[in-house]
Amino acid sequence: MSRGTLIDLLYLFSATTFIIALKGLGSPKHARRGNMVAAFGMLVAIVATFFNHVGGHSLRHVWLILLAMAIGVIVAVPTARFVKMTAMPQLVAIFNGVGGGAAALVSITEFIHIKSSHPATYVILEVLLGVLIGTVSFAGSAVAFAKLQELMTGRPVTYPGQQLINGVVGVAALALIVTILVTASTSLLWVLFALAFVLGVIFVLPIGGADVPVLISLLNAFTGLAVAASGFTLGSNLLIVAGTLVGASGILLTRLMSKAMGRSLSNVLFSAFGSVITASGATTRDDGRSVRSGTPEDIAILLGFSTRVVIIPGYGLAVAQGQHVLRELAELLESKGIEVFYAIHPVAGRMPGHMNVLLAEANVPYEQLIELDEANSELATADVALVVGANDTVNPAAVDDPSSPIYGMPIIHADLAENVVFLKRSMRPGFAGIENDLLYNPKTTLVFGDAKDTLTKMVAAVKAN
Repeated sequence: MSRGTLIDLLYLFSATTFIIALKGLGSPKHARRGNMVAAFGMLVAIVATFFNHVGGHSLRHVWLILLAMAIGVIVAVPTARFVKMTAMPQLVAIFNGVGGGAAALVSITEFIHIKSSHPATYVILEVLLGVLIGTVSFAGSAVAFAKLQELMTGRPVTYPGQQLINGVVGVAALALIVTILVTASTSLLWVLFALAFVLGVIFVLPIGGADVPVLISLLNAFTGLAVAASGFTLGSNLLIVAGTLVGASGILLTRLMSKAMGRSLSNVLFSAFGSVITASGATTRDDGRSVRSGTPEDIAILLGFSTRVVIIPGYGLAVAQGQHVLRELAELLESKGIEVFYAIHPVAGRMPGHMNVLLAEANVPYEQLIELDEANSELATADVALVVGANDTVNPAAVDDPSSPIYGMPIIHADLAENVVFLKRSMRPGFAGIENDLLYNPKTTLVFGDAKDTLTKMVAAVKAN
């Protein structure tokens, strides 16, 4: 077997592992295994590349490549190991942005390298699309990171004529691509790079914090397309396959997330959702209804007399880092013969599967994690629905109020349970900025405070009873 054939077989093996990994990543139970399979496949591809003599030429600048890889390891490993679960979405955003930026730089380098040989027009087009898409992904991911990391406001940033300006910049970028195809100008290539960077920034600014996970998924798809374009440019089938897989899965995930929120992708990208707060945050409404509050000890007694409890976690649980205490509470209730399960909304965290991973970190059994539709069919049999840090995902306005901005979004019907317990820091509304009528429901009891502290007190009270 020739060296070239062996390299091709190793690349084929790597591409196969990527496909198997995607299958594993589709389930929280097998996600870790899928990730390891993909990592092994990538390792095989990297090693094979060092022995791949493209066009009869050996790999050049090996020591620089190894140095860059070492720097990447030094930065990435501690970052990934010590990142908090609440910061996982922004980590995904910035890592994805780095991938898009790398694809753009590869395309720029290849343009400078090949333009003197007068390549075919389609080759230049592949390079330019790699620059445009990769740079948009890099710049947009950087802004998404800043929003989620609270380095800037998480709410939509809007200004007059925003969509018109975005359109003009987009058309100008396309016009530049056509011009560069004709002139092969390196100077215009740098102008395209700068314009693509601006487009990435202004594209993301009007998207609010709770919609940023959808945006990250879309930008991830952009990065995949940029990598695929680089694969065509470099003649690498493996990059084409890997980039296409990332692009296709990112687009599919984006559509699924939009559907989970009951909104179209265009509404997510262009509506500046979450820019207006319409809830007062008051404990008494104009119609005279008020919320009923309780203490952790009161709720412990209520839970102790229950036979079935459903826990509905939200991003507030992640912020409070209360997942371990929540699992301890659930185990205490189970030791008393009380059935416990978790109702998981698709957008309960800040990215798909975020809540599943958070609970898995606390060793919550996968079998207890019930998805939206199945959970709703079980809620009517629950004595208590314990809502921990969720708000919009249980808001009845999504079903009852056609004028509500979240109308049509699938929700968990916590109100079907016999009793509803809300753990909230305050009466502050969720990201949608609208009143949650469930808080004023006669069957609802609110416990104000940090979720972790409240759960800790509830654990102590359940033990004492």
